[in-house]
Amino acid sequence: MKYSVILDNPVFQGISEEELPELLEFLDAKEKDFVRDETVFHLGDRTEWMGVVLSGGVNIFRTDVWGRQSILDHVNPGEVFGETYACLGDIPLMVDVSASEESVILFLKIRKITQIQPEPGSSRFRLMQNLFHIMAEKNLNLSRKISHITPKSIRGRIVSYLSYEAVRQKSSSFEIPFNRQQMADYLLVDRSALSAELSRMQAEGLLTFRRNCFCLYTELKDDHKSM
Repeated sequence: MKYSVILDNPVFQGISEEELPELLEFLDAKEKDFVRDETVFHLGDRTEWMGVVLSGGVNIFRTDVWGRQSILDHVNPGEVFGETYACLGDIPLMVDVSASEESVILFLKIRKITQIQPEPGSSRFRLMQNLFHIMAEKNLNLSRKISHITPKSIRGRIVSYLSYEAVRQKSSSFEIPFNRQQMADYLLVDRSALSAELSRMQAEGLLTFRRNCFCLYTELKDDHKSM
């Protein structure tokens, strides 16, 4: 394992290189490479592992009985997934997780950290603090998605999501982590309707796009604009 890469991850903020090997051993850490679209977790699995994305990314999605998929979230480097299921242990996953590109994921048996009383100031205590912070951020991300899908119109959902990405990336030109189908799934709209609305917005001079690259030219105005 490349300790320098792991230590750059927010999960291990405040933990020294000297402390890291013992902590990883305690958590039964294992690192695994994934190719694009390779499954990480299956719907219905029970897992004791939390995933930490070291490079690449994963998509979390739900598949209905007709095989239709809806993306719930995209997990970037430095972010975690599966922590709730890993802490509970015996709850079957209600989602599928797959790599969105070539990825390196660190798996940790994070439940072990919740079964002890870490000494304040120890590496295990700092890890627990970091996890609480990350889980709070994930709750905020879920709230953001709800704000993106609250507008009734497709344009309202597009405006909400792209406006947020422009602010988050501090640029009017940016990339999103989804292809067109994934973007449609994330916003809970039909792909053809999404593409048609994006084309209309481009014709109106509000934005330009090519694949997952967007450029916003004017301030987007919508009654449902939300962050």
